[in-house]
Amino acid sequence: MSSMSDTCQPGGAARKGGALPRTARATWLTGLVAGLLISSPLAHADTSESAAQTSPRAVVSLVSESATVAPGQAVRIGLWQKLTPRWHTYWRNPGDAGTPPDIQLNLPTGASASEIAWPGPDALAFGPLVNFGYDHEVLLPITVTLPDTLRPGDVARIEADASWLVCANECIPEEGHFTLELPVAEQAVTARDEIRAAFARSDARLPVPSPWPAEVAIDAQALTLTLEGEGIGQGAIAKAFFFPFDWGVIEHAAPQALTVNDGHLQLSLQRGMALDPNAAFAGLLAVSDAEGNRRWLELTAAPAALGAHANPATVAAVAQLPLGLGKAALFAFLGGLILNLMPCVFPVLAMKAMSVAQLSGGELKRIRLAGLFYTLGVLTAFTLLAAALLTVRAGGSAVGWGFQFQSPWFVTLMAWLLLLIGLNLSGVFEIGARLAGAGQSLTEHQGYKGTFFTGLLAVVVATPCTAPFMGAALGTALAAPPLEALALFLAMGLGLALPYALLGVVPQVARWLPRPGLWMVRLRQALAFLMYPSAAWLAWVLAQQAGDLGVLVVLAGAVLVALAAWLYGLSQQVRRRAWLAQVLGVLVLASAVALLPLLPESGSSTTAARPSSATYEAFSAKRLAQLRAEGRPVFVNMTAAWCISCLVNERVALSTGAVQQSLKDRGITYLKGDWTNRDREIGDYLRGFGRDGLPFYAFYPAAGQEPEVLPPVLSESLLLSTFSGAATP
Repeated sequence: MSSMSDTCQPGGAARKGGALPRTARATWLTGLVAGLLISSPLAHADTSESAAQTSPRAVVSLVSESATVAPGQAVRIGLWQKLTPRWHTYWRNPGDAGTPPDIQLNLPTGASASEIAWPGPDALAFGPLVNFGYDHEVLLPITVTLPDTLRPGDVARIEADASWLVCANECIPEEGHFTLELPVAEQAVTARDEIRAAFARSDARLPVPSPWPAEVAIDAQALTLTLEGEGIGQGAIAKAFFFPFDWGVIEHAAPQALTVNDGHLQLSLQRGMALDPNAAFAGLLAVSDAEGNRRWLELTAAPAALGAHANPATVAAVAQLPLGLGKAALFAFLGGLILNLMPCVFPVLAMKAMSVAQLSGGELKRIRLAGLFYTLGVLTAFTLLAAALLTVRAGGSAVGWGFQFQSPWFVTLMAWLLLLIGLNLSGVFEIGARLAGAGQSLTEHQGYKGTFFTGLLAVVVATPCTAPFMGAALGTALAAPPLEALALFLAMGLGLALPYALLGVVPQVARWLPRPGLWMVRLRQALAFLMYPSAAWLAWVLAQQAGDLGVLVVLAGAVLVALAAWLYGLSQQVRRRAWLAQVLGVLVLASAVALLPLLPESGSSTTAARPSSATYEAFSAKRLAQLRAEGRPVFVNMTAAWCISCLVNERVALSTGAVQQSLKDRGITYLKGDWTNRDREIGDYLRGFGRDGLPFYAFYPAAGQEPEVLPPVLSESLLLSTFSGAATP
C-alpha cells in the first residue's frame, strides 16, 4: 500500500532511486498527451458546435464563440440556421405571416442568459404578403454568463430546445434538441474560424441606437415617421424601410414612401389595425446609402399626441372620445337598466326576489332604506370596478369589461360563492341569524347589510355580459379621463339599480305583494336551484380555461365548501361546543382555498392558437386582413366561455340552419375569436371599434366596404337581413 502511495506521488519513484515501471510510464505519458491535447485549440474544434438538425430545407446547430470557457465568462452562443435556397425563416415580428424561432435553454447551475440579440431582418415579399425574416443564413446570438464556481477541468453543459418555421411555397415547422459541452480552462479559447465568421456576419446586422431622434404623426389611415439631425442626406440615405417590433402596428405589405432632405428624413407608412396611438412607436429602421451599404437603427418614437410634427387636427381626433360625455352617460344608464334582463344576472334575481318578498307588508321607512342600501351596493361595486380598470390602464395594460372572468382564480371563487348562496337558500346554514342576546335592531342591521351586498354581487355576476348601449359607453369610459370614466360607470350602476330603487320612491308597489308566510320559505328553497346551475356553468368556464386540472380543483373545492357550510349550520343548531364545529368549518374552508395555487395562470397577452371548425375559422387579424384584401365578405364573432349572452346568441341565432346556409351560399367567411383567456390581439381588435366588452359582432361586406357593427342581442332574422347584401361568389 505504501509503495503505491509513493509511486503516485510526484517524485515518489525517484526517491526509490529506480526508473518508472512500464505501467506507470504508460499512465504518465497518457496523462501528458491528454493534458497537451486539452490545452490545444485543435482539441476543441468540435466542442464549439452541437450535432446539427438536418432537413432538406435547413441545417441548424447550436454554436459557441468559444471552444473552451473560463469561470465567470460571458460567452456568446447562437442558433445557427443555414437555409437551402428559396427557404426563409423569421424575425421577432414575422410580418404578414409566420412565427419567430423559439429557444429554451437549460444552463449550468448559477448561469444566466440574455434575450436573443436579433440581427436586422429583410423584407421578404411573397405574393401580396411581406414577411420579415432571413434567407440563406442567420445566427441568433445569446449571451450566457457562466458561474464563478466552475473550475478548470469541469465541463459547462448548455442544452437548448428550439423550434423554428421555414417557408418557401409551403411552411414547415421544425425543431431540435442541441447540446454544447464546453471544457472549462483557466483561459478561454476561441472557436474555429468558420464559427467566428458566422458570428461576425451576425454582428454586422445587429441594430445600433439611432443617432437621430424620431417622432411619429398618426392620421386615420397613415403614419409619418420623421427623423432629424446632422448626417441625414440623399447620399447617406438612399433607401429606408421600417420594421416595427410589434405585429400589426403598420400594414407590412404597404409601400413605404421615403423623402430625404438635408438633415430631415420622412417615411410615410400605412397604419395597421393593431396600432395603439398611446403606445411608444418602436422598431428598426433599415437605411442604405447610395453604394448599397445597409445598417439597422433601433429607435423609439414618441406617441402621436407628443410628437412635435403631429398634425393638431390629428391629435384632436386621436384624443376624441368615441361618444360625447352626455350621450355616453345616457347609453351607460340604458345599458345598465337593460342589464337586469341579461342572462348573467339571473342568479341575482333569486336574491332580489327574496328581498322583495321580505318587504311585503313592511313599513315605508324600511322599504325605502332597503332600496337605498341596494343602490349603494351597486354604486360601490361600480366604483371599485372602475377604479380597478383605470388603475390597470394607468399601468400600461389593456383590459376590458368582464376582465376578471379571465382569471381562473376568480372564476373558481365565484363558483364556490354561488354554491354557498345556494346552500344558504336551501337552509343548510343561515347568514345573519339572530344569536342569543341579540336584539331586533341587530337583525334589521344585518338585513340592510345583506341588501347592500346583494347589490355588490349583482354587479360582479353582471360583468360577463354586455347589454345593448353598453358597448359604446364602455369604450368611451375606458378612453376618458378618470373623473369622466367614473361618472359613466356610476350612470351604468344607476341603471342597474333602478328597478329595485323604485321601491323606495314608489313603496306602494311592495304593498301589492302577498303577506309573509310559509310561501316565502318554499320560494327561498326553490330559488336555490338558480344558484346551483350557475355554479356548474362557472365550472364549465373553468374547464375551458384550465382543462381537467381546473375541473378537479373546482369540484374538490366545492365538496370542501359544502362541508364547511354544513359545519357552520350545525354550529348554529347546537348549544354545546358550537365553537368546535365553527373551527372545523374554517379549517375545511381554508383547505379549499389552499387548492387555488394548483390552478394555472390566466392566458398570456399574446395570441394563442385557437382551433377552427367546419363552420368557422379561428380569428386572427392577419386572416381578416387577407380576406379584406381579397375583397371577400367576412363575419366576425367575438365570444368567451364566461359570456352567457354570447352562448345564447350562438344557440338561438348563429347556429341555426338558415344562418349557416346563408353564410355558405353568399361566400361569407365566419371568423370566431375566443376571449375566454386574455388575448392581446382580440383586445386590440375590440378597442379599434371603441369597445371593451362582449358580445361583439361585425360584418364586413365585400369589396372592402366599411364594417357594420351588429347589436349584442342577435336574432336569426337580423343576421339573414344583414347577410343579404353580401355578394354571392
